[in-house]
Amino acid sequence: MQSHKHDFMALAIKNAKIAAKKGEVPIAAVIVHKSGEIIAQAHNQIEKNNNPIAHAEIIAIQKAAQKKNAWRLNECDLYVTLEPCNMCAGAILNARIRRLYFAAFDKRAGAVVNGNAILHNAKHIHATEVYAGIRETEAQDILKSFFQSLRQKNKHKNKAIA
Repeated sequence: MQSHKHDFMALAIKNAKIAAKKGEVPIAAVIVHKSGEIIAQAHNQIEKNNNPIAHAEIIAIQKAAQKKNAWRLNECDLYVTLEPCNMCAGAILNARIRRLYFAAFDKRAGAVVNGNAILHNAKHIHATEVYAGIRETEAQDILKSFFQSLRQKNKHKNKAIA
């Protein structure tokens, strides 16, 4: 099972790189059925769709629910390149995702281990297992590189305006 975790996270990281090339924050998600079948994959599409809820996790959950023709994804695992935010953690709970694997921690907006730690609230009907730090450095590097590049572009834009 260990190698599968890394393979599925590698696919999420590949999708995150695609997002970065499209000017989206490089976050991606992959949903896998317990049989090992990849049910859905997505990356952020906030900029493309001018939609603040077009996070990778939300899009992947919607695709998986459509494919399974069911909103309960309790036989599915989610692999995501960054610790989910409040909204996405709530969607993970509502979809009854079996296990969450994430790469990089998000100290500012994360809501799984950091912040509200939504998935660790004992009051929830459903419990999602959480595994963190899979290919963490690789995911962090993609995010750092993206934001450095964005800052450089904005710096050059501001010089051109002045």
